[in-house]
Amino acid sequence: MINKVLILEDEKPNADRLQRLIKVIKPQVEIVGVLESIADCVTWMNTHPQPDVIMMDVRLADGLSFEIFDKVIIHCPIVFTTAYDEYAVKAFKYNSVDYLLKPVVQEELAQAFDKLDHLSPGATPPSLEGLLNYLQPKEYRTRFLLPYRDGYKSVLVNEVAYFFSELKISRAKLVNGETEIIPQSLEELEQQLNPKQFFRANRQFIIHIDAIKQIHNSFNGKLKVEIKNSPTTEIIVSREKAQLLKAWMDY
Repeated sequence: MINKVLILEDEKPNADRLQRLIKVIKPQVEIVGVLESIADCVTWMNTHPQPDVIMMDVRLADGLSFEIFDKVIIHCPIVFTTAYDEYAVKAFKYNSVDYLLKPVVQEELAQAFDKLDHLSPGATPPSLEGLLNYLQPKEYRTRFLLPYRDGYKSVLVNEVAYFFSELKISRAKLVNGETEIIPQSLEELEQQLNPKQFFRANRQFIIHIDAIKQIHNSFNGKLKVEIKNSPTTEIIVSREKAQLLKAWMDY
C-alpha cells in the first residue's frame, strides 16, 4: 500500500501537475516532500525515513538523478518521470517500477500506482518486465467513427486542428474548417491522443502542434495561442502551463 510519496522534480509546473494527479488517483497519499536537486534528495534521504515510492525526474539542474544512487542507499521503488526516452534502459537498473514520459498523463500514472500496490513488501521491482512493457510502443487513437446521415464516417485524428468543449459537448475543429461532435470528453481524449502531437492547453482546448501559427506573451506570464486559419479563436495558457507548452513545442 502506497502511503508516502517523495517527488524529485526541478520544474515547478511539472511538480504541481504530479501533485494534482496523485491527489486524484490516490487521495489518501501523503506527499512528504518536493525536492529540486540531487543534493536536496541526498540530504533528505539521510535525514528522513524512506518513503513508499519516489517520483524521480531524470535530468535535474545539478545532473542526472542516477547519481543519487552512488551517494545514498535507496530501498524503495522508483517511478522515473522525464521528457527524454533515451534513459529508459538505464532507469530500469535502479529499483524502477515505471518510466513515464512527460507530460505525465493520469492513466499512465494510475497504472504505475497499480503496479506499486501489487508489489509485495520488500519485493524487487519487476525491472525487466517494466522495461519490456515500456519498449512496446503505446498505441494512440488515429481516427474517429462518427454518425453521418444514415450511417457513419471516419475522421482522421491528423485532420483535427483542435478539440474544444462547449456546453459540456466535445467538438473537433478540423483543418478544413468543419466542426464535428466527438462523443469522448476532453479528459478521455487527453489519454487517447499522442502527447507529442496534442497538448491540453486548458480546460476547454486540446490543440494539435501543427495547428499552431504563433504564441504570444499575455499578462501575468500567460501565453496566447494563435491557431492557423482561425483568427477569432483565442486560447489562453496559464502561467503554470506556459513552460510546459514551450518545452513541448521545442522538442
